[in-house]
Amino acid sequence: MRIDRAAIEMVLSREFWRMAIIWPLTLVYCYARLNLAALFRRRPLPRQHFRRCLVPDSAGGDFKRPICIITGATSGLGSAAARALAGEGYNVVLVGRSAESLHKTIQEIKLEHGDAQLKAFQVDLSSLQSIMKFETSFKQWLLDSDLHPSVQLLINNAGILATSARLTADGFDQMIQTNYISAVVLTSILLPLIKNSTSPSRIVNVTSFTHRCASNLKLDCKKFSHMAISKKYPFASIYEYSKLCLLLFSYELHRQLHAENPSSKVSVIPVDPGVVQTNILREVPPCLSQLAFRVLSFLHLLQSPEVGVSSIIDAALAPSNVSGEYFFGGKGRRMGSSSLSYNAKVSAELWLNTSIIQEQINLLRSPIS
Repeated sequence: MRIDRAAIEMVLSREFWRMAIIWPLTLVYCYARLNLAALFRRRPLPRQHFRRCLVPDSAGGDFKRPICIITGATSGLGSAAARALAGEGYNVVLVGRSAESLHKTIQEIKLEHGDAQLKAFQVDLSSLQSIMKFETSFKQWLLDSDLHPSVQLLINNAGILATSARLTADGFDQMIQTNYISAVVLTSILLPLIKNSTSPSRIVNVTSFTHRCASNLKLDCKKFSHMAISKKYPFASIYEYSKLCLLLFSYELHRQLHAENPSSKVSVIPVDPGVVQTNILREVPPCLSQLAFRVLSFLHLLQSPEVGVSSIIDAALAPSNVSGEYFFGGKGRRMGSSSLSYNAKVSAELWLNTSIIQEQINLLRSPIS
């Protein structure tokens, strides 16, 4: 009865209909663009045309295996990416909230890839303190394992769709902090190691087609905190904004890296896997989430994690000169994101706005170091 009441309350909310109508239409629009682009090609683009080649050759190099860090690695796309990249020869570092889930995921990957090199770190991405502790632990692990102090691939995959208002201990909306701020912080603290790689390195940020639905970007992260304590939590809108912010950050990071060093070996790629059957809807009443997956499956828009991860792997293993491009739909396909996401002025303002986050990081560094 309680579940029915929760479902009724959600159906009566504007945010639900935003998800139920606007999001699917946006997804259909994205696939329609891809199909129209394919029609104007003289010949179909075969899959092998997209050459995956960024896995560094460790023979004679300074590292034994290239290191890949994946957030949200215990389920869905994160788990699928960890499995695929372990098979590609990466030393995969799994970052997740649950120690039990991390252990289970590692055991499953080892059953498929007996020679896989895996390391797990329990991290709460909605906590700056937890992320800073990860920085210390990760660097110590590199030192203890006699590994080259570098990272070849970072995949910011973790994300949540929170349907209720929650503030983190750092004072941010939990969804904004998990989906966007954590990626900014993690990228910031790992960037020196990423730049230190002797081979091309890459940052892959997993965003979403829902970013196209966000139109009025609120640049002050603290404003999202005020929204989080409002009576009617605009969860669908905040999710869209979190993904747009991550996309703006991706493009701005790409611009800044290549502005300071045109020959930079660090590339940044935002990727959109489309709709994948994961536990992203775990906070939505089961009757509604199951209905949503059935409808999307009927429309042939729903993918399994094993299929949906192909766009992430495409981005991770793209040629080293590919950077700042929006990957969507697998098979190495790329397309334009929303016009707002390319607004350099908005990106620069958002970049400056994250200085408040950097201040909090600096305060946390003292007791940890």
